[in-house]
Amino acid sequence: MRSLIWLLAWASLFSSFQLAAAEPRQLASVQEQARTVYIFHQPIVMLQAKFGLTTPEERVLRIRNTLRSLTEEDIKHPIKVIAVQRYGQQGRLLTINDKPLMLLAQGDLDEGDDLTLDQATERVLARFDAQRSSLKDQYASSYLAIATLKAVVATFLLGLLYYVAFKSWQRVKKYYAEKVLLKRGWIPHSWREFLGAFEVRFYALLMFLLGITAFYFWLSWLFRQFPWTRIWGESLGNWSVDVLQKISLSVISAFPGLAIVLIIFLITAFILKLLKVLLKRVENGQLEIPGLHRETVGATRKLISVMVWLFALSAAYPFLPGANSLAFKGISIFFGLMLTLGSAGVMNHAMSGLVLIYSRALRKGDVIRIADNEGQVSEVGMLATKIITRENYIVTVPNAVVVSGKITNLSAQNPGGGVNLTTSITIGYDTPWRQVHAMLELAASRTEGVDHQSPPLVRQLSLMDWYIAYELQVRLLPGESLAGVKSRLHSHIQDVFNEFNVQIMSPNFVNQPENAVMVASENWFAAPAVSPDKQA
Repeated sequence: MRSLIWLLAWASLFSSFQLAAAEPRQLASVQEQARTVYIFHQPIVMLQAKFGLTTPEERVLRIRNTLRSLTEEDIKHPIKVIAVQRYGQQGRLLTINDKPLMLLAQGDLDEGDDLTLDQATERVLARFDAQRSSLKDQYASSYLAIATLKAVVATFLLGLLYYVAFKSWQRVKKYYAEKVLLKRGWIPHSWREFLGAFEVRFYALLMFLLGITAFYFWLSWLFRQFPWTRIWGESLGNWSVDVLQKISLSVISAFPGLAIVLIIFLITAFILKLLKVLLKRVENGQLEIPGLHRETVGATRKLISVMVWLFALSAAYPFLPGANSLAFKGISIFFGLMLTLGSAGVMNHAMSGLVLIYSRALRKGDVIRIADNEGQVSEVGMLATKIITRENYIVTVPNAVVVSGKITNLSAQNPGGGVNLTTSITIGYDTPWRQVHAMLELAASRTEGVDHQSPPLVRQLSLMDWYIAYELQVRLLPGESLAGVKSRLHSHIQDVFNEFNVQIMSPNFVNQPENAVMVASENWFAAPAVSPDKQA
């Protein structure tokens, strides 16, 4: 077959793949590759002698032409060696079917190989015979037919393996679906919300890895069956062996570093455990440390944990496998850049949260007023503060906004838990102020949820053009709702003013009245106000 002979000529192509040999170099340069005879990417011999004007590179080209001219009948004959004297030096002529194949001269030997001419010839002859026997077997029509039949059978078996794996996965999926419905299995049912059908996914992963492995071996075996792709099959096999060797060596060499990393993290966890016990005692009031308050223990513990873990990671980083690789460094730079660019706003809120925590401006349970939001603090986090309003809404305010604005803490001055409640009302000048004071105090005394041990305070905030602005301040009992008590207090104020025929309506005059709007002295202590003389 002429196509097969052409494939033999293809063997003269140069490749970096080499087998161990006497003359060919393991790591050949471009010039050495040009002087090397290859058959199917396998190095046969490297020529170095120059005969007249004929360079070693030209000799390689002549051998290539000789290979092209060989027939299938020539390949069936063994290669013979004839001792000759050429160009003033000893040589060995290799022939096949009485046709000269190549000349190996004394000048082709390399002193570094430490071989005689006969020894070098035997090695070259063995390489030629290995390729010739392989070509003779594989170029036969019967061999190609058998190889094709083997490939078809192997492909069918691979497809059958995939089919069986898929069907088995379906059965496993159905089996565990029934077990999950019955709340059975080796995984607790409470974990199913997070893990789901873990067994099915794990089995699918195993089948997927099995399929990839089977495909790899099938492809490597299939390439080995045909002469045109045999080198690819050998390359795949050698590559898999090299990969397994590298993985094994990498795992073994990584053990000391991983052991050091494990020791570092165990020591870090032990230190944090001790700090947790210490800070827990401070939080419970069993221990006092200057500068550390009970309200800031939680944030302090988090900060110390982050700092200690960052220090441990910095110490363990050089011992991690692949820490010095360019890929690892590139990923580190990439994530560092993302963290730098994306955390500017987050760090602003986080630092503001630390300001709130360590300044002790807010605590969980405090009743505060921030801008238009008034309610009870439910959480002071690192990034935001959450407030429960009177409508029972949860308002999340970023810490940067909290710090940049005005914070009114309504319960900070009341350690017992009560909150000061204030409300205002405007009454005209024709109503005695002492009567207004008494009516507001009476309304406060009737209101549930008000701490009656603390007397209410009534203030006259301003004397306006048409009315007087009064303010009533009471203290709530611990745990009482600010909005609920305020609503009940307003109801009692209306009832009391109605009882004593005092209208809650501030007068506005269009024209000046004929008589002066004033309260006569005999009406200064109108009921329910009591004159100081009568009290005495």
